[in-house]
Amino acid sequence: MYVKFLLLSIVSLSISCSYLPSLPYKIDIQQGNVITEEMVEKLRLGMTRSQVRFVLGSPLITDVFHINRWDYVYSLAPSGRLSEKRRLSIFFDGDLLTHIEGDFKLPILPANELSLPSPNSTDETPEDGKKNEDSEELQPKEKKEDKKSTTDMIAP
Repeated sequence: MYVKFLLLSIVSLSISCSYLPSLPYKIDIQQGNVITEEMVEKLRLGMTRSQVRFVLGSPLITDVFHINRWDYVYSLAPSGRLSEKRRLSIFFDGDLLTHIEGDFKLPILPANELSLPSPNSTDETPEDGKKNEDSEELQPKEKKEDKKSTTDMIAP
């Protein structure tokens, strides 16, 4: 009985000690700016540098030799293996956004497509030839709403 117990103990200890993990634990490595599709959808041609910085954050790379280009790079390596890498390059002409390149779907509209139509373009006279008095009162309000819509497009 004692021999069986000793033999069973030795076998169980040798089996339990034989398992060693092949690799040590590796943490998830996240580098760069997190860029989502929603953030890219908020970008519009004609936005200023400060508006782009508000939407995307500070660029990861600002090249001294190419001051009109901002680069955003993001990589995620869970357990040491690269699984996701995204790149977005923003190009400016002076202070205005001109075009974007990168790994995203880019449904970019010009900034003027987002604003409301100007009051002059929709100003029609009725058939009787008299202007509506209410339309003259609404024109300044539409201009205020037009300014409001351009600031709303950069709000998160």
